[in-house]
Amino acid sequence: MRSLGRNRCQGWIRGLGIIWLALVSASCSQPGQLLGQAPAEPPLPEAIQVAFNHRDGNRYRSPLTGQWRNGDNLEQLVIEAIATAQEEILVAVQEISLPAIATALSQARHRGVVVQVVLENTYSTPWSEQHLADLPPHGRQRLEQLQALADRNGDGLLNDSERLDGDAVALLQRAGVPLIDDTEDGSKGSGLMHHKFVVIDRRLVITGSANFTSSGMHGDAGAASSRGNVNHLLTIESPELATVFATEFTRMWGDGPGGHQDSRFGRGKDSGVVETVQVGDTRIDVLFTPHSKSDPNHGLRLIGDQLATAQRSIDMALFVFSAQGLADVLRERVEQAVEVRLLADPGFASRSFSEVLDLLGVSLPDRFCKLEAGNRPFETALQGVGSPRLARGDKLHHKFAVIDGKTVITGSFNWSPSAAHQNDETLLVIHSPELAAHFTREIDRMWRGAELGITERMRRKLERQRQRCGSGAMRGTMAP
Repeated sequence: MRSLGRNRCQGWIRGLGIIWLALVSASCSQPGQLLGQAPAEPPLPEAIQVAFNHRDGNRYRSPLTGQWRNGDNLEQLVIEAIATAQEEILVAVQEISLPAIATALSQARHRGVVVQVVLENTYSTPWSEQHLADLPPHGRQRLEQLQALADRNGDGLLNDSERLDGDAVALLQRAGVPLIDDTEDGSKGSGLMHHKFVVIDRRLVITGSANFTSSGMHGDAGAASSRGNVNHLLTIESPELATVFATEFTRMWGDGPGGHQDSRFGRGKDSGVVETVQVGDTRIDVLFTPHSKSDPNHGLRLIGDQLATAQRSIDMALFVFSAQGLADVLRERVEQAVEVRLLADPGFASRSFSEVLDLLGVSLPDRFCKLEAGNRPFETALQGVGSPRLARGDKLHHKFAVIDGKTVITGSFNWSPSAAHQNDETLLVIHSPELAAHFTREIDRMWRGAELGITERMRRKLERQRQRCGSGAMRGTMAP
């Protein structure tokens, strides 16, 4: 690992602290009645803050419904940070569809700040230029959602003003903000440009699990119960860390739009290694993907090595968990009496390649009646496995783990082979008991309403596949 030095972040109070104070003050300004002593906020490590859009300890007014709701306002956090920029803003996010964030970036450019944006190619075309008939089902659903969000007067029709002001990518283009996607290297795109980070003035990094969309932060249009996918964002004040992220951005950016196609995405980038930055007393390990399967530096190896250090507990909140090798590491830790808790997205948990099923001791053949190669369900189902109860359409979108209450694994990186070997991803390992306490509290919050074990949804799916496929045949073997 390469050490990049130690930073005491003397500008913390002056910079991020002001942003955070403004955000919390704005979010807590609603009238209310004091019903008792609120639980004390756990301390945070120097120069690091974390926000959770579903947490219980804060409230903000939803831009969708106008009603007060629990959670941190992730959109406002990003906008407040953008407003502090004086020289440069680098944005690498899979999707930006929130017009207020696009407006904040446009305003920054107008005041002379260099603004550069990298998106995933699926989301880099203005939606106002798209037509339902040209889109696949998922794209049609997304377009309908974005049109509904832009319909400010609620009449079901989009006037020119609503169409222009509601399209985030079009707003960026009209403001002259340079923007590329992962086809800028001359390819059809990488696996996914799945990063979610912003670098401001080479001093501040915002990163985590949230895309800059309404569904990623607040909820879906027309769904009053929706509160958005369950997500978090970290803000870290550190010139050294910002330099690491800016270097990754530069690899993707190349010379920018329409140049020599020297942008590098996916496996076209040089394989990175873990870089270590000291932020105050906190060590942060950073890895950008992808890597070949034979490269010992790949992300699943880093996660597995961290899980293998657990002596007491492993808590996980995961959108995707499809890496058999990590399930095998968890098996070894369980055999050493390590307590394991896993909360997984309910929609993903029952897919045939989900390792959640392994931990529950069951196998599910796919639509071809095949089992995952090397599938190894636990002989005894883990008791601490389940899914949170969420509003219809919302997803558990976190990608984090807490090890022994002192180490946090997080980033954009889903626990899957695709994240390790195809996609542009961010993977962080943050060694901080103070930060770990906040992520543990998020697990505890979801745990209170979780549905544990084999859910009714899983049971129905398992029974349908058993009737159709029997026990299934493992991939790579001949059916009997």
